[in-house]
Amino acid sequence: MFRALVVRGATTFQAVSKSGLRTSSRFMSADKGVSEEEFDKRYEAYFNRPDIDGWEIRKGMSDLFGMDLVPEPVIVAAALRACRRVNDYSLTTRILESVKVKCGNKQGEIWPYIVQELRPTLDELGIATPEEMGYDQPELALPNPYEIH
Repeated sequence: MFRALVVRGATTFQAVSKSGLRTSSRFMSADKGVSEEEFDKRYEAYFNRPDIDGWEIRKGMSDLFGMDLVPEPVIVAAALRACRRVNDYSLTTRILESVKVKCGNKQGEIWPYIVQELRPTLDELGIATPEEMGYDQPELALPNPYEIH
């Protein structure tokens, strides 16, 4: 049974290849996509909606963090304002921590720039950075016993 199936499939493949059946291909990268400014404006408008709720904020940030980019400070500022509108301070902390992690191995270059650009928004909304809250240090870390003396 299996042998007959293999033989029949092989003969069909040979017939198709001999007939010169060609398949067309499409170039998927022909679409120019959206520009960076349009992308930023779209997400900024998404977070500036007055009827946004906590789930939609999480969904928007999850979509952003799934992409291969670090969100621009204007998008993060809009998301932080949305968090304050829905009165979810813990979500602001999670967003800031996630943006810091998203900086990857360029964290020393990108994260200070983002905090510098977000400082007026953070002060306006009364939001502390993870470093100001002490979240950059482990809470229950014990000293290394080999480095005590």
